[in-house]
Amino acid sequence: MLVVGSLLIMYLDSAIPLGVSGMTEEEKMDLLLRQRENQDMKTLAGVLIGIGFLLVLVSFGARRRKGGPKQIIKKPAE
Repeated sequence: MLVVGSLLIMYLDSAIPLGVSGMTEEEKMDLLLRQRENQDMKTLAGVLIGIGFLLVLVSFGARRRKGGPKQIIKKPAE
């Protein structure tokens, strides 16, 4: 998830829609819409990276230790 999210962000950064001079109002609105979609996709890729990072952290914390938990045996009070 980390790698896929990073690759998506790199691709989306290189594929930013650009405008040219002399565009009509309809073309400007279409350009703004495509730029907004690109930004939203980058946000989703960032969320994907975040979820992948959390899964990595959880997997390190969820490992069982060798030997298991030590049992404490209390002696009865005399």
